[in-house]
Amino acid sequence: MRHRFVGIIVIVALGLLFQGMAYAEGPVKPTEKDKCSVCGMHVAPYPNWVCEIVFKDGTRTFFDGPKDMFNFYFNIAKYNKAKTKADIESLYVTEYYTTRMVKAEDVYFVTGSDVMGPMGDELVAVKGKARAETFMKEHHGKKMLSFDEVTPADIPGGMMKMKGMKMKGKKMNGM
Repeated sequence: MRHRFVGIIVIVALGLLFQGMAYAEGPVKPTEKDKCSVCGMHVAPYPNWVCEIVFKDGTRTFFDGPKDMFNFYFNIAKYNKAKTKADIESLYVTEYYTTRMVKAEDVYFVTGSDVMGPMGDELVAVKGKARAETFMKEHHGKKMLSFDEVTPADIPGGMMKMKGMKMKGKKMNGM
């Protein structure tokens, strides 16, 4: 009887251990199959712009830039009827200078700069106030916003097809 009880305890403990390991902590690299949950573009070809929302149940959704991540965040029901903001565990963006994924709450988002993302005008994520101010000066940014300060009105409008398009005075990053 005692051996059976110990065996059950071991099985339960291993089950809990493996369940916890099933959900990776922090951001993960998207696969070639992962698509932006807003525009449908594959995100892996744009590693300098990838964003990710991790939900409390361990599921994830990817974006090809902060613009689409914020479009999703401000209107989750439009893109995923099964989720709400309360279901979000964390949000990650790729920081402009380091090209590393960091928490969206840890960066400033610069609007109106001359740096283009995969879908044209983009909110550029820069870590640190001094670096964000430098980025604004060097790239003619209009506004610098913390995550909590971004509103739907700050999201660049329209989706531009980049194939074959020449954009005078605009710099393409990560393509």
